Amino acid sequence: MSGRDARAPRSDRFPREFADILSRQGRRVLAGTHPLAGVLAEPRTRFAAADDLIDARAAARLRALLDRHLTDALERIDRPIPPETIWDMTEDYAERLPKATRVSTVYFDSAREAGARFARRIGLDTMLRSQSFRAFAAALAGRDLADGWGRQVLCYGPGDYAGPHNDHHPKNRRARAGYIDVHLSLAAPAVAHQWLVYARAGHFTETVSVAAPATVSAYRLPFWHYVTPLVAKPGRVSAARRWVLLGTFLYAA
Repeated sequence: MSGRDARAPRSDRFPREFADILSRQGRRVLAGTHPLAGVLAEPRTRFAAADDLIDARAAARLRALLDRHLTDALERIDRPIPPETIWDMTEDYAERLPKATRVSTVYFDSAREAGARFARRIGLDTMLRSQSFRAFAAALAGRDLADGWGRQVLCYGPGDYAGPHNDHHPKNRRARAGYIDVHLSLAAPAVAHQWLVYARAGHFTETVSVAAPATVSAYRLPFWHYVTPLVAKPGRVSAARRWVLLGTFLYAA
């Protein structure tokens, strides 16, 4: 193995299996005995979240690993609202808003990306590719999911957000009929609040906090949602960040 991909010591690594960080309630989801098992199979349910599915000590340890190893390898995404969305309008009340966002990320598309290299070194990539992660997502989805899912890491700092978007991919033959996202959110104690807002019956009426130490959220996409700007506790701006480890799963053929 090259020095570039040398493994970190066992004490400084993610576990190989996602199941190893689950709490007792999280293991019940995996076993199909928790109320959230199959929740996304319910016709009117497109989003669910819980903050007791990850072991608290594991969550703190993993967040510290991310702070220590991935912070310097993050790539910045900064997509402001285009000014032409206002000044090129020709009719009153004809607004069209593309997705605007400000967040940092690690992409796994290229194995040579700095963030992807560090993710391999600390075992994060292995955990996000583990079969227990897919099994956990399938338990929430209530149906079989395809192998070979997408992975990404996001990191929200003070003022970072994701504007209204629906995650619909009409040009992707396999995704255009819908798919599943599962997010593991690890918020630092310095985060005061951040909220996910989503639409029900055509209106942005649903609000969920994503600022707990460990929140698991599951999405049956597409649907409209956005993430409010992260707010730090007074005097703790430099330590305020929220990591999101996510998997994107297509349905099995």
